[in-house]
Amino acid sequence: MRNTSFISRISNALFGGNTQTQPTEEKGKLNMKIGIISGSVREGRNSAAVTEWIHDFAVKRNDEGVEYEMVALADYDLPLLGSKLSAERQAEAGAAIQAWSAKIASFDGYIFVTPEYNHAVGGALKNALDFLKPEVADKAAGFVGYGSLGGARAHENMRVILGELSVATVHTTVNFSLMTDFENMSNFVPNDYHAGNATAMFDEVIKWSGALKTIR
Repeated sequence: MRNTSFISRISNALFGGNTQTQPTEEKGKLNMKIGIISGSVREGRNSAAVTEWIHDFAVKRNDEGVEYEMVALADYDLPLLGSKLSAERQAEAGAAIQAWSAKIASFDGYIFVTPEYNHAVGGALKNALDFLKPEVADKAAGFVGYGSLGGARAHENMRVILGELSVATVHTTVNFSLMTDFENMSNFVPNDYHAGNATAMFDEVIKWSGALKTIR
């Protein structure tokens, strides 16, 4: 590897630079996996429909060398971090933690679909993130939210949490309103204008995920 600084490598990966010495196979094909994480476990959750919409949008982009996968937090029966568990529950909880860790570690970047509860991210997602650190370090994440204010306050909360986990969060977010993007606050019918922010968010996540992959 060339003797280049961390800042130089990130700058070149994000904005381009002297590519004459770069191998041809590095151009255009990133070979990355992006996880689209459905961050609610509530019964009857809206996150399932939102996550499917975001995944379909991602697949239709047909990004070369990028694979997208949906992950439902509800599929992982994680214990409350630090809670006392019965002997019967310990093995089951340990397996759930290991499965969650392995799945999240397999991605190069993330899109978190985050509902908002009481001006913050939901407790289940915060608990799930508390089990992680090396799995997500030096990776990138974008946010898709829904709520009375489109999940904006949950996203601000997530930036603080993920910053502590060494995750770079991108600027553009996608924010669905319970009043205008859902019928009766349950049937998901997103407005067409969200496609613009979704496009920008995916562009940023791919760019930063590719850049950060060079330092891991």
